[in-house]
Amino acid sequence: MVKAVVFDLDDTLISEKQYIKSGYKHISELLSNRFNRDETELYNLLIGIFSESPLNVFNRLFDKLGITYTQNDILELVESYRNHLPSIEFFEDVISCLESLKKERVKLGIITDGYADAQFQKLKAVKATDYFDEIIVTDELGREYWKPHPKAFEMMKEKFNIEYNQMIYVGDNPEKDFYISNIYPIKTIRILRDGVYKEKCYLKNIRETHSINSLSELNTFFKVK
Repeated sequence: MVKAVVFDLDDTLISEKQYIKSGYKHISELLSNRFNRDETELYNLLIGIFSESPLNVFNRLFDKLGITYTQNDILELVESYRNHLPSIEFFEDVISCLESLKKERVKLGIITDGYADAQFQKLKAVKATDYFDEIIVTDELGREYWKPHPKAFEMMKEKFNIEYNQMIYVGDNPEKDFYISNIYPIKTIRILRDGVYKEKCYLKNIRETHSINSLSELNTFFKVK
């Protein structure tokens, strides 16, 4: 009997690409005011640079623009990016899925990696606390506790007062979201989104229990009563 469904956040409940675009729009506005540059041009440059490689995007932007910068300048932009309140929303299949699970009295949780400031801003933007009973941002525990470390799952089990085999975890990233089933008897489901990490390899070839194309399929896999 399933008593709790726990979700990943990025590219499971919300689009990481949408978040990145929101962040770059924020940075473009900031730099436009600072250097008297065209905001749209800056945004398009950022998107283009990121498309080539997600590494050192702000450094490469300044290099392309011929702007002298220090490491502190880059850190300031990174902090501004992570702390901005993003213009994002849940994927269209999320709310109806959560409402359906709520009707079945299933407890709902989130376990998400990523820098804490950024993750809390994402959660705030979609008003996640209105829908979920428990939310664990693993970065608050320490970087070493990001998935696939089992600590957040152990905490969720205790918070919900359930057994591991009564929990489902829904994620998208093969590199870290499904390995937990090799540690505890947690059923895992992969949601097939057009996500940033969709091409990652499975950690130690541990695959999901099931895969779905939409969260509307979730209730068909397990009896939740």
